[in-house]
Amino acid sequence: MVARLNRNSVFCGALFGILALALAGCSTPEEKAAFAKRKQAPQAVVVKSANGSPVDEGSTQQHYKDGYPSFNAPPTAANVQINDQQAADMVKQMTALGAARKAGSISEAEYQKRVADMRKLAAEHGQDTLSEIQQQSGQPGQTQN
Repeated sequence: MVARLNRNSVFCGALFGILALALAGCSTPEEKAAFAKRKQAPQAVVVKSANGSPVDEGSTQQHYKDGYPSFNAPPTAANVQINDQQAADMVKQMTALGAARKAGSISEAEYQKRVADMRKLAAEHGQDTLSEIQQQSGQPGQTQN
């Protein structure tokens, strides 16, 4: 019985050893190099602005030596945030418009006209505000597509 147990244990040990080597994925140095290359982080690409001018380096975003952004300092806002009162006024206005539509006090055409006006404002407000700021600061108006 003891001899049989030893033979089986040797056989099982050898089988597990072979299985471990197969699972370890013995590979050539070329395969290891290709695997390491796939695991590397991609190279950073510096993209030019839409109009071809150099990217504005005057931003307050901090960067590490390797070029990646640092999030240690909070970014500054591009513009002033709306306050709670302004947000509540907008919600009231849109809620009243929806309620008027549901109650039938305005026609569907009038509702669609007001919605289209709001969407137009949303689409054009940013560019209009940028033009206004550039005029106030004396910069020539530049548009980006």
